[in-house]
Amino acid sequence: MFAKPVTEIYPNPPEGLDPLALDEARVPRHVAVIMDGNGRWAKKRALNRLRGHKAGIEAVRETIRAASDSGVRYLTIYSFSTENWKRPDEEVEGLMQLFAKTMLAEVDGLHEEHVRVKTIGDMSRLPADTREAFEEAWEKTRGNDGMTLLVAVNYGSREEILHAVRQYAQKAAEEFAETGDMPELTGELFESGLYTAGIPDPELLIRTSGEMRVSNFLLWQLAYTEFYCTDVLWPDFNRYEFLRALLAYQGRERRFGAV
Repeated sequence: MFAKPVTEIYPNPPEGLDPLALDEARVPRHVAVIMDGNGRWAKKRALNRLRGHKAGIEAVRETIRAASDSGVRYLTIYSFSTENWKRPDEEVEGLMQLFAKTMLAEVDGLHEEHVRVKTIGDMSRLPADTREAFEEAWEKTRGNDGMTLLVAVNYGSREEILHAVRQYAQKAAEEFAETGDMPELTGELFESGLYTAGIPDPELLIRTSGEMRVSNFLLWQLAYTEFYCTDVLWPDFNRYEFLRALLAYQGRERRFGAV
């Protein structure tokens, strides 16, 4: 359900883009976003990569507002992968500081909009101030009933799957010790060990900058997700680009393996 009239959510659309074509009954419940292109955006302007990451913050704000106002219930943004530690130390340190500063600056506004902020990934490796900023956001917003913003930080889907397997192995060992029986490994039991336990799978994945890969992101959860890839670099992504993605999604027929 739209939070306000759709013409207010998308007030000045580019020519040829009609917000009234958006069907509120078919807005995806869960949208996942691979935010790609910050470095290329900066390089085109002869800036360092961290300037590109800073420029991408406004795109995050725009996307959160548009998603929440359009009736999306879960928005997952891929902020930092387990592989991103391989980047230069200066960039990684700058990103960690940017995460902490941005989260602390934005949490009050998100709280006022009833957005719930949650992280997925292994938080243990993050610097203390970065981890504490995310924890503070969760504590402040955990009771909200609006859109849930999932920030994937130090996230890797292969590691998440291994985490779920370890959870099952521990549970199986405990049950076997008590009863002599092993619990059946069902899809439901496996999913209970994922970072996204209790959260519906994404219906739509958006990837910016023209790349065509999933980059170790939500491998289990994306089994039947619709993909939308755009050449737009992440700092240039805005609410109208988000609207394009929603309209493209609504133009598809989802069969889930059926005819």
